[in-house]
Amino acid sequence: MTKRISFTLHATDGAARTGVIDTPRGEIRTPAFMPVGTAATVKAMLPGSVRETGADILLGNTYHLMLRPGAERVARLGGLHRFMNWDRPILTDSGGFQVMSLAGLRKLTEEGVTFSSHVDGSKHHLTPERSMEIQRLLGSDIVMAFDECPALPATEDEVAKSMRLSMRWAQRSRDAFGDRPGHALFGIMQGGVTRDLREESAKALTDIGFDGYAVGGLAVGEGQVAMFGVLDYAPGFLPEDKPRYLMGVGKPDDIVGAVQRGIDMMDCVLPSRSGRTGQAWTHRGQVNIKNARHQDDPRPLDETCGCPACTGYSRAYLHHVFRSGEMISGMLLTWHNLHYYQQLMAGLRDAISSGTLDAFVAKFHADRAQGDIEPL
Repeated sequence: MTKRISFTLHATDGAARTGVIDTPRGEIRTPAFMPVGTAATVKAMLPGSVRETGADILLGNTYHLMLRPGAERVARLGGLHRFMNWDRPILTDSGGFQVMSLAGLRKLTEEGVTFSSHVDGSKHHLTPERSMEIQRLLGSDIVMAFDECPALPATEDEVAKSMRLSMRWAQRSRDAFGDRPGHALFGIMQGGVTRDLREESAKALTDIGFDGYAVGGLAVGEGQVAMFGVLDYAPGFLPEDKPRYLMGVGKPDDIVGAVQRGIDMMDCVLPSRSGRTGQAWTHRGQVNIKNARHQDDPRPLDETCGCPACTGYSRAYLHHVFRSGEMISGMLLTWHNLHYYQQLMAGLRDAISSGTLDAFVAKFHADRAQGDIEPL
């Protein structure tokens, strides 16, 4: 009999939590950062290399995979894990956010969304039921309910209407998902930056009952102050014994602030996208390897980092291969960024476990305030 996915809370420090999500494919240590494998790959990385950075789980994208290569094709080829050679847990988003971003290419009704593919213009109809079917065909371990994420800015009435539609879709997602031991379904809280709407959404989701809960509709342009304002109360509306997932976040200081406020899981394309564009994240902040000041610099990107980019290559080399358009540039910088993010998560977990989170966060901000040190 396949075991069910469970969450065990091990320690807290203020609102911050650390624990483990136990799945048939392995444990997910929380707080967890999930690298994004949009099209069944974390760009510029081999799956084994992603695992070596410390990642326990990857994110796949329902919208992109349904268009290319197609969920039915992935299922015929053995499911997403086998297809992309990743034997650890996978979370798939529902496709709602990507469809929202199509703007003029979509038509929204109570039933679902009709939209034109950005790939070839073909017409598609995505509903809560079809989203559940696609994610079942992909074989993801954690499935996200189908929701509607309103583009900001929006009026409070528009946000309320959208949130209530998402709650009706959440019930349909729950019904369509059924009982699938070994797989989990997460609901998504909406409500913009309005406390009453967030509370109403959380109550609707908990009444339906999910295996975990996401805070959606943030990191969409509202700014960090507004996002943290919502996170000061929104996680508290959700069950303490279930994982809490903040979707689409983010920058290292966003991650630290979210963890302080009770978030257990996050994802973002930023570390891999930054790596491909010459940006490295270090304990002293961001380094732009394109800058000419690196061309004669023999130092590593980050002297505290043990990743292959930092232990084997100089800033001068990384500057050279980026300027030369060599593929190894994106590979090394992405590996470094993902390693940095996973080390940050490990540090947060250790600090929460030992009750030293405040000191950890103070040092995190002090190091970043120093900025990147110029070569001698």
